[in-house]
Amino acid sequence: MTVDELFQLVESNSKTLQEQKISVEFAQKGIEAARAQRLPDVNASLSASYNGNVVVMDRDFTNAKGFSSPHFGNSFALEAQQVVYAGGAIDAGIRMAELQRDMAQNIEHSTLNNERFKALGQYLDLFKIQNRMQVYEQNIALTSRLIDDIRAKQEQGMALKNDVTRYELQMETLKLGLRRLQDQQAILNYQLCHTLGLEDVAILPDSTLIDLALGQDGEGYWQQTALTSSPQIEQSELSTQMAEQQLRIAKSERLPKLAVVAADNFSGPFTYDIPPIDKNINYWYVGVGLRYNLSSLFKQNKKVRQAETGVQRSQAQQKVVAESLDNQVQQAWTLYQQTYADLDTQRKSVQLARQNYQVVSDRYLNQLALITDMLDASNIRLNAELQEVDARINIVFAYYKMKYIAGTI
Repeated sequence: MTVDELFQLVESNSKTLQEQKISVEFAQKGIEAARAQRLPDVNASLSASYNGNVVVMDRDFTNAKGFSSPHFGNSFALEAQQVVYAGGAIDAGIRMAELQRDMAQNIEHSTLNNERFKALGQYLDLFKIQNRMQVYEQNIALTSRLIDDIRAKQEQGMALKNDVTRYELQMETLKLGLRRLQDQQAILNYQLCHTLGLEDVAILPDSTLIDLALGQDGEGYWQQTALTSSPQIEQSELSTQMAEQQLRIAKSERLPKLAVVAADNFSGPFTYDIPPIDKNINYWYVGVGLRYNLSSLFKQNKKVRQAETGVQRSQAQQKVVAESLDNQVQQAWTLYQQTYADLDTQRKSVQLARQNYQVVSDRYLNQLALITDMLDASNIRLNAELQEVDARINIVFAYYKMKYIAGTI
């Protein structure tokens, strides 16, 4: 499995990412709902009723007289209203919904970065384990050959049985270390399969990964990339824009609302006469309505000031995020450069450890060194080779961590 294939599986199978995709779709529906506020409001009502007879009497409840009334009543009303001016509240609501959609997309992007980096960490840990296993296997084979040589010397009377025993103990230690690595490999492989949404299959990382030529762009390039691509920066900018729209909505409450209204009413019988008239009556009107909330003069100012403070807070947070991101990029770039220096050091250590092992081995076979010297040389070589393997993979991890911080992983 290559890193590109790893990232593709994360994007297609991550349950967390699928949830964020639904959130983006939900936010998109919110834009449609906000735009619908520009459409006219239309209300219709229809009713039928049974009307009783009318009774008329004096105020002291005397001289009552009844009148027959048409018993069937009907009413139909239709009213339409189109907002012409709402102080910018509708436009601000639409813009707020768009920003919420953008925020959901930003969170999706950030989640994708996080999930990819998480999977990459597991992938590289698995790569380290597999490379360490190869080192152990090579040292086991080397130790096995050395045990055969020592046994041959023992048969010739040139070595003690204790020498063989010590290297057999070394062999058992190596085998135990290999077994532990195999168990770690099984655990990491299982966890990575879950992260990628796969069945329990054996994942083999791309062995050519440590030989790829990775980018050597300067710190300035990564700082600029982070400013344009980092989800942290984008999220802080969106938060500021949302705070500005909240301020716009708060201010709109202090402005009058203007609407065009039209209505038609058809009803019967006409019951406002005595006796009632058994006829339908229809009337309609078209006009302009103006509404102003006078209480906003002394209530809304506090909300406006609160919204203004919210804008200032978001702008301050944006500066903090930019400063923090600058520090993160500088640290990641510095550590990335450091990994190359570490690799050069480890390469030199492996070279020296192997030379030392060969010298001690030759001296031991010529009875010029003790078995303890051989064991020390063997352990030094094993540790050097393991650290070189880790140093190679650390370069890859540091590079992708820099991409992760910059938002381009």
